[in-house]
Amino acid sequence: MDHNPRSDLRALLRSGLGKSLVSLLIKVATAGLTYLMYVILSRLMGVTEYGYFAFGLSLATILAIGANYGQQTAILRYWPEEIVAGRPEKAREALRAGGAITVIAGLVITAGLMVLGAVSGAVSHAPVLHLYAAATLILPLALAEYWSSVLRAQGSVWIGLTPRDIVWRTALPLAVVALWYAGVALSGWAALLLTAVVLALSLGLQYVFARARRFEIASGLEGLRDYWVAHGKASRWFFLGTVLDSAALNMDIIFVGLLVTPAAAGVYFNAFRTAGLLTLFMFAITLVVAPMVAQHYHAGDMRKAQAITALCAWAGFLFSLVVFVGFLLFGEPVMSLFGGDAQTGAVLLVILSLGLLVDAATGPSRIVMMMTGHEHAYVRIFGAVIVAAMIVQIPVILQFGMFGAAIVNTLARIAAQLAIAWYSRRRIGLDTTLIGAFLVNRLRDRGAA
Repeated sequence: MDHNPRSDLRALLRSGLGKSLVSLLIKVATAGLTYLMYVILSRLMGVTEYGYFAFGLSLATILAIGANYGQQTAILRYWPEEIVAGRPEKAREALRAGGAITVIAGLVITAGLMVLGAVSGAVSHAPVLHLYAAATLILPLALAEYWSSVLRAQGSVWIGLTPRDIVWRTALPLAVVALWYAGVALSGWAALLLTAVVLALSLGLQYVFARARRFEIASGLEGLRDYWVAHGKASRWFFLGTVLDSAALNMDIIFVGLLVTPAAAGVYFNAFRTAGLLTLFMFAITLVVAPMVAQHYHAGDMRKAQAITALCAWAGFLFSLVVFVGFLLFGEPVMSLFGGDAQTGAVLLVILSLGLLVDAATGPSRIVMMMTGHEHAYVRIFGAVIVAAMIVQIPVILQFGMFGAAIVNTLARIAAQLAIAWYSRRRIGLDTTLIGAFLVNRLRDRGAA
C-alpha cells in the first residue's frame, strides 16, 4: 500500500525530469548539429540542388515512417505494458517482431520508390537521381527511429539517442566540408546518398553499444505471427497515426516543391525546421515520458500518469515560449544564416512558430492517446483535420505560394491539437494541457488496465 503518495510523486517527477534533461541535452546538441548541417549544405550546394536535397529528405522521412508501420510507437507501449504484467518474454517477442516488420516494410518501400523513379524518368525525362538516393535513405531512417524507441523503452536514453542524433549529425557536415575542400561539389542526390551511408554507419555503432550493455535490440521472425494476431489491428492505427504526424511535418515542403519551385521548397524547409526548435524540449521530454505514461496508466496509477503528463506540458511550453519570443525579435538574422531571402524566411518562421506554440501548450496529447490504447480515436480526429488541411493547401499554395502553405499549416495544427487534448481529458481522464498540473490531486487511482 502507498503510505506516502506525495513523496512518490516527487520521486517520479525528479526521475522523469532528470532523464528529460539528459534527453534535452542530446536534443539541443542535435538541433545545433542539424541546423549546422542544413546551413552548410544550403551554402555549399546552391539553391536548386539544396531544394532537391530538401525534397528528397522530406520524402524519405515520410516513407521511413511508413516503413516503421507504427512499431516505433507500439514498442513504447507494449514493452512497459508487458513488463508491468509480468510477461517479459511477450515484451521481447514484441520487440523482435516490430523490428522484423520494419525491415520487411522498409525494403518493400525502397524498391517501390526506385520503380517509381524509373517510371518517372522514362515518362517525363525529369531529374530522378534524387529519388533513387532518397530510396536508399528509407531503411536506415526507419531502423534509426525503431531502435531509438526500443532502447528508450528499456530505459536507455544515451544509447537510444546519441548514435543517431549526435554521431550522425556530427559526421555528415564534417564529411560535406571535407569533400568541399577536396573540390567535390555535392549535388542533391549525392548529398542524400552520403546521408544514407553515414546514418548506416552510425546505426552499426549503436548496435555494438546496445549489445555490449545487454539491451535487447535484434529483430527476428520468431513469434511474428502471434504478435501480428494480437497487435496487428493496433499496429495499423499506430502506423496511420505516425504517417499523419510525418505528413503534417513534411507534406508542406513537398507541395511547395511541386507547386512552386525547388528553391522555394528550400526556403520553406529552412523556416519549418527552424520553427521546430520551439518544440525541442517537448519532443525531448516525450521521448522519456512515453513509456512512463504507458506504465502508470496500465498499472492504474492515474495520479502518477497525470503528474508526469503535467510536467511534460509545463516544461515544454515554457521552453517554447522563450524560443518564440526570440524568433519574434531575431527571426531575420536567424534565417539569414541560410542565405537567400531572409525576410521571406523570417515571416514564414513566425507564422509556423505560432502553431507550434499552441501545440506545446496542449502538452503530450498525441503520446497520451497512443500509450493508453486510444490510437484509433487519435487517427480519426487528427487525420480528419490534417487531411482536410492538405486538400485546402493545394489551391491556397497555387494562389498565395509559401505564405498560404504556412497559414493553413498553423490553423490546422491549432485545431487538431485542441481537439485531441479535449478528447484526452473527456475520454481518457488525463488533461494533457497546462491545466493538468492543477488536477493531479483530484484524480483517483483505479485497477490495472
